[in-house]
Amino acid sequence: MATGYLELLRAGHVLRLLTGTLIGRLPHGTAALAIVLFTRAEGGGYSLAGVFAAVHGLATAVGQPLLGRLVDLYGQFRVMLPAAVVSALAMGLFAVAGTEPFALACAAVLVAGLTTPPLEGGLRALWPSVLGRGDLVHRAYALDAVAQEVMFAGGPMVVMLLVAFWSEAAALLVINAVGVLGALSVVVSAPSRRWRGAPREAHWLGALRSQGLLALLGCFFFVGIALGAISVAAVAYADERGDELVASYLLSGLGAGALIGGLWYGARSWAGEPERRLRALTAALAVCYVPLALVPEQVAAMTGLAALAGVFLAPGLACAFVVIDRHAPVGTVTEAFSWLVTTFGVGTAVGTAVVGPVIESGGDAAGFALAGAGGILAFLVLLATRSVLAVPGGVSGVPPESENDRNAAREPGFRSEHRA
Repeated sequence: MATGYLELLRAGHVLRLLTGTLIGRLPHGTAALAIVLFTRAEGGGYSLAGVFAAVHGLATAVGQPLLGRLVDLYGQFRVMLPAAVVSALAMGLFAVAGTEPFALACAAVLVAGLTTPPLEGGLRALWPSVLGRGDLVHRAYALDAVAQEVMFAGGPMVVMLLVAFWSEAAALLVINAVGVLGALSVVVSAPSRRWRGAPREAHWLGALRSQGLLALLGCFFFVGIALGAISVAAVAYADERGDELVASYLLSGLGAGALIGGLWYGARSWAGEPERRLRALTAALAVCYVPLALVPEQVAAMTGLAALAGVFLAPGLACAFVVIDRHAPVGTVTEAFSWLVTTFGVGTAVGTAVVGPVIESGGDAAGFALAGAGGILAFLVLLATRSVLAVPGGVSGVPPESENDRNAAREPGFRSEHRA
């Protein structure tokens, strides 16, 4: 396992692109927490903090695919760097001006969300041209999914440290300034400067005209609901046991499971169609979510179930990245990846909102049962759309060779074995 990942990390530009993207995504991954902490420090209530966080989240959901489309049209440097700078300046305005007047504060977080650069989609679009070999590309997708779990676990810790040693406003400013540096590191790299989306057919739907992509988005909307439900149900479970730290144990277990699963998945070579493999991984994900509803009294046992629930998350995401590449219409690969980010985030927000009333009426077990239902629905979406996903070049209107294959073929050193 270690040898395969060392080979990947030793490849040119890989460590820089992965690290730069993770740093550049810090403002996105920590925005909700940083906004809530800052609003509370300014004397605002949780309702006001929730409004600001929701505005930023919804704006990001809208902005990601729109900016992804611009990246496909004009390249990464011309879109991502200006977007990162504008987003950081808007969040800086929020940190300096405070929560009053409300209209100004709301406009600032709105602009910050709309202009959050689509670094996730951009990185996944770069991997084939950087690595060439299909096995390394798939391993990079898995490592990317694992790194995402690390970022979401470590990002809040960075915010809390900045708050503890400085202030809530400083946390906002520093995180966003560092995010610009991360984006800059990516977009000035040679692979990013060279990358261009393939010529595309003009269509107002862009990537969404692919039925295969729509099927994937439907699946991961429900996976997002499951994760949103787990995050709130974990707090309810902790409250029932009178120890708020228990929630962190469960969420850490979930992240650890995803880390282990992602590393295991990326270390193997997989034969067969990725669409069929994705159905199997999603089914396993659903099966592992269901036992959470047992809510055993022993915290150690519940943490173990949470770890089990996370095992197939990163593999499922990594496999989905391959499937998206196969189904994205020509010239829309960054936009397609960005739609997955948006849909996943919206699903998580919906799950967080819906699970509250469910827990109030049925307790923490009902909250975890909602997560299980989300996993099952995700699998049923893929099962119902298996004919759509079966032939990338037929139903979706793109040739079997993915756009990333074509982009990679233009790069020096491309090896012909890269086929999704």
